[in-house]
Amino acid sequence: MAIAVTAIAGCSGSGAQGSAPTTSTANSGGQAHAAPTESNPPGDIPDNQVYVAYRPAGGSFTGFTVKVPEGWSRTVRGGTTTFTDKLNTITITSAPATTAPTTASVAADVVPKVRTQTPKFAAPKVSEVTRHAGRAILLTYQGDSAKDPVTGKVVRDAFERYAYFRSGHEVNLTLSGPVNADNVDPWRIVSDSVTWR
Repeated sequence: MAIAVTAIAGCSGSGAQGSAPTTSTANSGGQAHAAPTESNPPGDIPDNQVYVAYRPAGGSFTGFTVKVPEGWSRTVRGGTTTFTDKLNTITITSAPATTAPTTASVAADVVPKVRTQTPKFAAPKVSEVTRHAGRAILLTYQGDSAKDPVTGKVVRDAFERYAYFRSGHEVNLTLSGPVNADNVDPWRIVSDSVTWR
């Protein structure tokens, strides 16, 4: 009997510190095994998020669509369209281009420009990736968000900037959210959804 109790206590205590599980069970009437309440880190996009196709109505190039999260706020300023929700942002721009971007051109031309526009710019990395629309140049980096007008807080953001090229036009898709947010899958859905028309 004593051996069985010791074995059970040992199994239930694995992965926890000290004898907290035994004490907790005794004090809570056996509810220590209840599932913990999940709390997503700030900026996490829900797994059940619905995406809708966005097609620019104006600007220098309208020959593409991209999926964006349904319900996000949209702002259009000149040739830039921005979608925001809480701490996450998607920015879409397009411009005429004579040649396709390369890792070298992004490192030489884009990185210095982004550095001057991003507070506490850090950790730039340029690479070539393949998405549904074809080859793209990816620039990842970190920087501080703008100060929240209500709370005054500043969030450390992670950025993914994709540069696509088609028929003399470059489309840039920038995705940003808190560094600790797990948005790998949502950002892959968006960046892989660019479709030429």
